[in-house]
Amino acid sequence: MSKKYVIALGGNALGNSPKEQEKNLVVTSKAIVDLVEEGVEVTICHGNGPQVGMIKKAMDETFNENGEIFMPFAECGAMSQGYIGFQMQNAIKNELLKRNIRKNVVSVITEVEVDRNDPAFKDPTKPIGSFMTEEEAKKLEEAGIFVMEDAGRGYRQVVPSPKPKRILEKESIENLIENGNIVISCGGGGIPVILENGEYKGVDAVIDKDLSSSLLAREINADVLVILTAIDNVKINFGKENEESLGEISTEEIKKYLKNDEFKKGSMLPKVEAAIEFADSKEGRLTIITSLEKANEIVSAKAGTRISKM
Repeated sequence: MSKKYVIALGGNALGNSPKEQEKNLVVTSKAIVDLVEEGVEVTICHGNGPQVGMIKKAMDETFNENGEIFMPFAECGAMSQGYIGFQMQNAIKNELLKRNIRKNVVSVITEVEVDRNDPAFKDPTKPIGSFMTEEEAKKLEEAGIFVMEDAGRGYRQVVPSPKPKRILEKESIENLIENGNIVISCGGGGIPVILENGEYKGVDAVIDKDLSSSLLAREINADVLVILTAIDNVKINFGKENEESLGEISTEEIKKYLKNDEFKKGSMLPKVEAAIEFADSKEGRLTIITSLEKANEIVSAKAGTRISKM
């Protein structure tokens, strides 16, 4: 039986424009189809931080007659799922054609339920959009928009990031996978919705795509969760003289680093939390955190930080 992988691809790795994203996805699709050729069942999730920020900014400049913002944030997330999903499935299809592999690729617009009382709604932490200078950030703060410094790389707008509770399209995603499709879902962590008076309603937030990917991986009974990011390995003492890359490590050991605040919010912290959630959920499950450049080494057990219960 082939192994089932869920691959979580960061939004920053995709680029900040349609042209840049299209170019980056050529590289991404090669790594994904490499796994397909190895006999792996691949399901893909992706971030949307830069993309949804770009869409929201454009939409904020479009006002209706009453001067209200035209497009809610949840709808902007849905637009980013369609835009990224289209380019991603197109790139993967083209790579499959080059290798004469007959396999369908499909994107699923995915809603993810969150708790309306999640404390995250009172403490926005999820960076979205492009980086800005301190001066630009101060102007946004004066306008009542939450902004924070993002891992030494500049300032970005931040929105609430509630935890995912349930993937509403889970059964559809499972059916597609069982019928041999490569599925792209939970884009941007999924469109956040709350249950209110018996109906689902979109909310202004961004769910962390790594936490949603971990939830999806558990719910479809995946064997491996792969989190692709900007660096080859998870590091402790990041940016210091004694910086150290982590290789094969147990969930118990990496939890100690978690307690010592080794990983930054909005950066490596949610990736490590998602990795532990999945690896701890069942014996034999493995999470790999590495860069896109190392993706071709995943199956050979060489790439990145590899987290399991051991």
